[in-house]
Amino acid sequence: MSDLQISLLIIGAVVVGGVYLFNRLQERRFRRSIGKAFDKERDDVLLKAGRGTAERVEPQIQQTAGAPAAASSSAEVRHEVRYRVGPAAAEFDSTIDYVVTLDGDTPFPGQIVDELLSRIGACGKPCRAAGSTSESGPWEDIARGAGDRYRKLMVALQLVNRAGPVNPAQLAMFCDAARSFAEKTGARASCPDTQEALRAARELDRLCADVDVAIGVNVVAADGQLFPGSMIRMLAEAAGFKLEPDGVFHYRNAQRQTLFTLDNHEPAPFLPEQVKNLSTGGITLLLDVPRVADGSNVLDRMLEVARGLAQSLGGQLVDDNRVALDDTGIARIRQQAAQIYAAMDAHGVGAGSARALRLFA
Repeated sequence: MSDLQISLLIIGAVVVGGVYLFNRLQERRFRRSIGKAFDKERDDVLLKAGRGTAERVEPQIQQTAGAPAAASSSAEVRHEVRYRVGPAAAEFDSTIDYVVTLDGDTPFPGQIVDELLSRIGACGKPCRAAGSTSESGPWEDIARGAGDRYRKLMVALQLVNRAGPVNPAQLAMFCDAARSFAEKTGARASCPDTQEALRAARELDRLCADVDVAIGVNVVAADGQLFPGSMIRMLAEAAGFKLEPDGVFHYRNAQRQTLFTLDNHEPAPFLPEQVKNLSTGGITLLLDVPRVADGSNVLDRMLEVARGLAQSLGGQLVDDNRVALDDTGIARIRQQAAQIYAAMDAHGVGAGSARALRLFA
């Protein structure tokens, strides 16, 4: 073997050894960083005994502006605490929120309040929190880093939204976070009966499923014809729509709430920078029934706009089965919408109300 070959072998061995040592060093650093990230012991919210099966606590409440307030002693001694509810807590809704009250004798440590906010925020459903600095003071939204101001907290987990009802694991995680906070701070925590909350969530979700309807009407072009995107935009904006970044035209009221939308009947969205180069065989106007107040008048306005667009574009007004919409079909749509609004009102969930906007988000 020549000197050159021996030198190359030595150089190769040094390079391989260097790469091996470098990889080992990187692996040790990676393991060390992972260890630091997960070095704290965490409770298993699904295995902890007794969660979700505790004896029901009937809170004594005084409601103002529809907001619940409740408290119970951690030593199972029941007592009544009345809260003056301010604007922040007024958003708490006993019909759709599972509300836990945490009552302390001294201000809570801000770090533990922030930990509570993080834990309830990871439960998989919308949640909110409000704090009070005194026995009878007003409630205010809690800002991270300012939790050391509060002696009382109310935290709420929304029971239902369009993703469905809260499930037992989510509710158990929420209650576990509240109870853990109480243990760390010496607070008195009131957790309403979880089984009753789950039952109420299922019933409310059934109602939501029954009334979660969108009314759509379509304007379609004649066979072999297409509507130019530039003309659609011009006519839509003249009718009061505005093309927004989501690729949909929105028809909004003075409060900037969407009343109904105009979308491409085909898959491609009306992106602002591309709409002028787009052509389509049809457009769809859509009314999200449970999210719009005064729905009957809004429906009439949407149908009026749809007729005008059909006339201007030279298209035909049809339903989702491409059947021409005549007066009989429109009357049937109005009747179905009226039944939905009546059902929502009967259950205290008026279309377009704050409660409905949260449930159908």
